[in-house]
Amino acid sequence: MSFTPSAAFRYTLMRLGIFVGSFLAIWALVYFRVLPSGLGDSNLFWVALLALVVSAPLSWVMLRKPREAMAVQVAEKVDRAKERLAANQSQEDGV
Repeated sequence: MSFTPSAAFRYTLMRLGIFVGSFLAIWALVYFRVLPSGLGDSNLFWVALLALVVSAPLSWVMLRKPREAMAVQVAEKVDRAKERLAANQSQEDGV
C-alpha cells in the first residue's frame, strides 16, 4: 500500500518550503547587512515579515498548477458530499 499525499498537503508543503527558502535568503541578506536589520530585538520578526511579503507573490506564481489541482480535489469532495446529502434526504423523504 503506497501513500499518495493529497493535493492540499503537497501544496501546503511547497508553500512552506517557499517561505523557509525566503526566510533563509532574507536572513542571509540581513546578516551580511545588505538589508537593514530590525530595531533592537525585533530582527527575527523583521526577517519573518519580509519573508512573508516575498514568499506570497512567489507562491502565487510558482504554485499555480498545484493550487489548481487542489481546487479540483476540493470541488470533487464537495460534490461527493452534496450527493451523499441528497441521497440521505431522499431516503428520509421515502419513510
